[in-house]
Amino acid sequence: MTTLQLAVRNLRAAGIHTWLNAFALSLAFVAIIFGQGLLEGVNRQAEQASIAFEFGDGQFWHKQYDPYDPLTIDNAHAPIPEELKPLLNSGAAMPILIIPGSVYFAGKMLPVLIKGIPADQKVLKIPSAMLTDTTKDLPVLLGQQMAKTAGAGVGDYLTIQWRDARGAFDARQARVVGIMHTSVSTIDQGQVWLPLNKLWELTTMAGQATLITVKKKPIPVPALPDWDFRSLDFLLADLRTMIKTKTVGQSIMFIVLFLLAMLAIFDTQVFSIFRRRREIGMLIALGLTRAQVIAMFTFEGALYGVLATLLGTIYGTPLFIYLSARGISFPGSAQWGFALQERMYPVYPLSLILGTTLLVLITATFVSWLPTRRIARLKPTDALRGKGI
Repeated sequence: MTTLQLAVRNLRAAGIHTWLNAFALSLAFVAIIFGQGLLEGVNRQAEQASIAFEFGDGQFWHKQYDPYDPLTIDNAHAPIPEELKPLLNSGAAMPILIIPGSVYFAGKMLPVLIKGIPADQKVLKIPSAMLTDTTKDLPVLLGQQMAKTAGAGVGDYLTIQWRDARGAFDARQARVVGIMHTSVSTIDQGQVWLPLNKLWELTTMAGQATLITVKKKPIPVPALPDWDFRSLDFLLADLRTMIKTKTVGQSIMFIVLFLLAMLAIFDTQVFSIFRRRREIGMLIALGLTRAQVIAMFTFEGALYGVLATLLGTIYGTPLFIYLSARGISFPGSAQWGFALQERMYPVYPLSLILGTTLLVLITATFVSWLPTRRIARLKPTDALRGKGI
């Protein structure tokens, strides 16, 4: 009988104890795949939403523009460069002008960024077509979180204050013509969207922009004296860093869970070797080498990993399919600081499943091998008398 057959026989003889260990290990297996798949889904959805609503395929920034420094906004605008006008005329790019301002509504004063966007643009998914207003009112578009903060709804009138190109303060009433539903908080909270041509008129900054978003990155990227091109790698760097940080934090929990499952296998093997020391001595006396006996116990641990994988596949596969199709609800997720939607759809790439499976098999095998090293120093006569381990 081979060492593998002996290992299978021993696991079958252990009965319910074998299945309990395998089930504990399968929980760690499923939890790791679930958590990493959820983070992968969050990462993909957040990136896709940011690209669709804010970044396009890249942006040209005015050299003085820094979204994290409000003091740069006043001077961060310049005439649209001639080199980019063909892109704008073809609809492959669109300018956005940003100026600081304030909104007054229902006794509240809120500092905001006033953003002008072409009403007919097709570069981003921002519903700017709502700004095509046929009335004489100044139309504005708010995000859902901004509307909630201000307490304003469609049809309400706001007072908007700004400073024009000469530094003079001005104000005007504007009517809310639409509420934008988006998970991208950076185009929602503290933002007021106006038609670009109206903002040019109000600020006397005709033909100027703060940034220019492109639908498809131009190749080669033109070198412009007052503008810097920001690629998606640059624009998504903060989001990817945030996701990576959350991945590290979640991995700590998975490691603890995984170590507990490994501890159960380790304790089982230690107890099994101690309880079966006479059997070990008899096997060595009958001609099995110490290496073969060590291999038998190591195979037992590896089979725990195989059983855990099979159990995890049985109850984990329908769970993962269901979650991928129906998603997981995260109420209030738009307030988390990045483009997290209220329903997350986990993604389980093949590399994640194969990598986790290999991790379980290799670790279970290694943990099972550790306590068997003492068998190499065991004397068969001592083992037959129940001593030596």
